[in-house]
Amino acid sequence: MSIRTRLTLWYVGLLALLLIVFGVALYATVYITSYQEVDRALQQRAEDIRASLATVLNLQNDFADILRRGGLVLPNADVFSTGDIYVQLRALDGRIISRSENLGSQYVVISPDLHARAKRGEIVPSDLTVNKTRLRAYVAPIVTKTGEVIGFVEVARSLWQVDNTLRELATLISVSIAAGLVVAAFGGWFIAGKILGPIDRVTLAAQKITRARDLGRRIEVPETVDEVGRLAMTFNEMLARIEDLFRAQQRFVADVSHELRSPLTAVRGNLDLLKRGAAQEPEERAQVVEAIDSETARMSRLVSDLLLLARQDSGVPIAKQPIELDTLLLEVYRQAQLIAKGVTLTLGAEDQASIVGDRDRLKQVLLNLVDNACKYTAQGGKVTLSLIKDDAWVKIIVQDTGIGIAAENIPNLFDRFYRVDKARSRDAGGTGLGLAITKSVIDAHNGKITVESELGKGSTFTVWLPLAEIKTVPITTLAQQSPRLVLNET
Repeated sequence: MSIRTRLTLWYVGLLALLLIVFGVALYATVYITSYQEVDRALQQRAEDIRASLATVLNLQNDFADILRRGGLVLPNADVFSTGDIYVQLRALDGRIISRSENLGSQYVVISPDLHARAKRGEIVPSDLTVNKTRLRAYVAPIVTKTGEVIGFVEVARSLWQVDNTLRELATLISVSIAAGLVVAAFGGWFIAGKILGPIDRVTLAAQKITRARDLGRRIEVPETVDEVGRLAMTFNEMLARIEDLFRAQQRFVADVSHELRSPLTAVRGNLDLLKRGAAQEPEERAQVVEAIDSETARMSRLVSDLLLLARQDSGVPIAKQPIELDTLLLEVYRQAQLIAKGVTLTLGAEDQASIVGDRDRLKQVLLNLVDNACKYTAQGGKVTLSLIKDDAWVKIIVQDTGIGIAAENIPNLFDRFYRVDKARSRDAGGTGLGLAITKSVIDAHNGKITVESELGKGSTFTVWLPLAEIKTVPITTLAQQSPRLVLNET
């Protein structure tokens, strides 16, 4: 079932519930009001008749005896009746003394129980049927001036008009609800279509882009920046991001293929020489074997770097252990002395600092930065290692006096296989993944790396790493447990 259909059904269902509740409330109100109006009219007519009868009875003496002998003179019931109100006067023994002519040959039959209740002074409305006509009856006692009940006033009114009004009202409510629901169904369907139409167009556009595999296309954004407009803009942003990632993946695959093809070509060429026996002399054969070994080692480094990046991209957690960065920096400094080759390697500021992370990965990062600094610094140049600590961060700075990097190349410096120029080509022995691995490792440590460079003057790479939080145990706790200080690094 489509969203449009579900929205329409929900809308119609909710409206139906509201209309039914309103219709029932309206019908109940009219029903109660109509019956209350009939009861008030009957009660008022009965009270008027009782007042008139009281005047007549007060003019006669010993009315009880006269009533027993049948000599009581009462006004005719027609005096009190109207077209839709029937009046009947009944003696205490049940005899009908008088009744209105509009009753014809019919009688209003009242149960003895109602007479008994009326004699006790209770208000007694009741429903009865005379000649298939529903009547509403009211019984009131006829009381003498001494308080003696000598008969009853029975007033009745036909409910035909009330019932007819209620039937017409029920029909009107039913027809109105049905018509309202039909209009609501069409209106809801139309409105839902208008609302969901732009979303459907966005969906169709996205499907066309997917099926055509054209990530360069974009979804048309509506002029009104509403929810649908924001959805379209979000889709376009997502498509742009996917397109960038797809292009990057294509470049990455092409670069990997190119990087692997060169050493493979060299290895295969040297193997062909050995097969043909072109390298007969021991020295020539040794050179061929050395070339094969060099290219194989280069491929091995490339595969290792790719595996490391894949592990970082898949979110494999790094090893976490306390690291004293000043000690690690000294190790890197000593090891880098072997690869300096005419470049002066010095230590700058060296604060004591500890972090939590992967020691081997951080050592690889620092060696890579120092190796790059030495590689692109001419002989006689200088590379300086510094370690500076502040309140929340520790900075490891690798500064060189090398060839520098142009400002337009710095934003792409940490992209995979990105090379600034021929000076940073594969001929230098790198894989083009060193700085990408460096940034990936630093990101995994919740750190960051910045670059400042100027052509001909050198570059400065700064690695920012968060300091380890050191928790101390309160003195009172230490007194209970041990006299020594406990440091927990997290």
